[in-house]
Amino acid sequence: MTEPLLVDRTDAVVTLTLNRPTAMNALDVALKEALRDTLAELETDRTCRAVVLAGAGGQFSAGQDLREHVATLESTKGDALATVGAHYNPIAARLANLPKPVVAAVRGMAAGAGASLAFLADIRIGGPRTKFLMAFAKVGLAADTGASWTLPRLVGHAKAVELLMLAEPVGAEEARQLGLLNQLVADDEQVLPTAQELAARLAAGPTVAYGAIKRQLSIADAGTLADALAAEAQAQTICGGTADHRAATHAFVRKEQPVYEGR
Repeated sequence: MTEPLLVDRTDAVVTLTLNRPTAMNALDVALKEALRDTLAELETDRTCRAVVLAGAGGQFSAGQDLREHVATLESTKGDALATVGAHYNPIAARLANLPKPVVAAVRGMAAGAGASLAFLADIRIGGPRTKFLMAFAKVGLAADTGASWTLPRLVGHAKAVELLMLAEPVGAEEARQLGLLNQLVADDEQVLPTAQELAARLAAGPTVAYGAIKRQLSIADAGTLADALAAEAQAQTICGGTADHRAATHAFVRKEQPVYEGR
């Protein structure tokens, strides 16, 4: 049986590949459970210092597997929308709060919950064929998998309303201009290698500080100045006690390049 999620480890970088290429990596229960549970394991895995999220077969993800969804809707035994609480919410929370950098390699289409997954990454790399589609309204649903939280932060409230309500595709260049992509490479075949190269660079950095930066920004986005200052004070207390901070400070004084260990 083909694994729905491929997990590849190269040094301190873990690449998670959504592996249902014949279904455009649509998210069925098996894939959602594998992604949710693997992210939970990576939270405390000290050997993993950066994560790449990718899709197999030239597409990122078409979002919810609608064939499976229809079958559940027609069944008298299941609640089709129970997947939000059981799968999508935990996945979104774990991606957003993962205390290490996440880079999304967005080749081809990222639609619905697939786009939402990409938006939860810290950095997104795309190519000429990259396309985003907030497809929820097309099937009579509102946003999920954190899109109502991430999208306004990336593109602003007004544009988020437009993308969610009109549900029209956004091509690669427009996505870069809007901030949905951080980097647009010239060749689709280079999307994943570029993402992995960036993840390797991040993995070699002060990953405790990166995790603290993620927490700071999350709090500051929704909070007051007082909330942000409190979060900064807490973060600096944590980071200031790390071996990375001490090593980097000493290296700076000696005009040397620091070596970070992620602790």
